[in-house]
Amino acid sequence: MKRILVLCTGNSCRSQIAEGYLRYFANGRAEVYSAGVETHGVNSRAIATMKEDGIDISGHTSNNMEEYREMDFDFVITVCDNARERCPYFPSSAQKFHYNFPDPAKATGTEEEIMAQFRAVRAMIKTYSKDFIEQNLN
Repeated sequence: MKRILVLCTGNSCRSQIAEGYLRYFANGRAEVYSAGVETHGVNSRAIATMKEDGIDISGHTSNNMEEYREMDFDFVITVCDNARERCPYFPSSAQKFHYNFPDPAKATGTEEEIMAQFRAVRAMIKTYSKDFIEQNLN
């Protein structure tokens, strides 16, 4: 079974959303993990926006990438430039992928404007995740 690790800065939004979608689209064909360069806890708006799309990430935890240093991954996906720049060397033959998604946690405005940003980023990550699974887990 393939192993996928998604890395972001704080493992609170983008990587959590990606973990949820990758797991959904892999449908049992991969083990999916997410971690951060730091840990900020799982963002409540990320949980809410995923719930709107029928995916429950409320049980996810915010993990530090050091927890996975000894695991062998097939794929490592960084979902922000900061994580890519700070990503340590993983002693594996993992294929590395990168996409710099906007950080919805930095959105400002009314609650509805902030949630609109979360939904927009969620849509981008959903498309990326679906395409990633289709292209890499055949």
